[in-house]
Amino acid sequence: MDNERIHELFAGVGPVSIRKMFGGKSIYRDGLIFAIDLDDELMLKADETSAPDFVAAGCRQWVYTHSKTGRVTPMPYWSIPDEALDDPDEMTPWARRAIEASIRVEAAKAKAPKKAKPKKK
Repeated sequence: MDNERIHELFAGVGPVSIRKMFGGKSIYRDGLIFAIDLDDELMLKADETSAPDFVAAGCRQWVYTHSKTGRVTPMPYWSIPDEALDDPDEMTPWARRAIEASIRVEAAKAKAPKKAKPKKK
């Protein structure tokens, strides 16, 4: 998806920034990643609070298959309902869910105990 279309779709949540990432784009609001465009598919971030909304809307979770091991890892990004891809007004509540999920994830990271660094020998 081109950057102009991404900005148009997410206009309802304010200005977003777009950065290139491995094979796609990451989309940020206030410095937090809340969406990705990978292989020309736009996906929104979800967490345990918002994922049920995506499931109820018939969205699918992105899973990454490791090339060396074949292991499958569920990722925190979900497809978007078709109507939201065609209408910025429909996209706004979905984008807000994704932004809120990003905020919750970052807050949880900040509260998590820090791992001890290995001692140098």
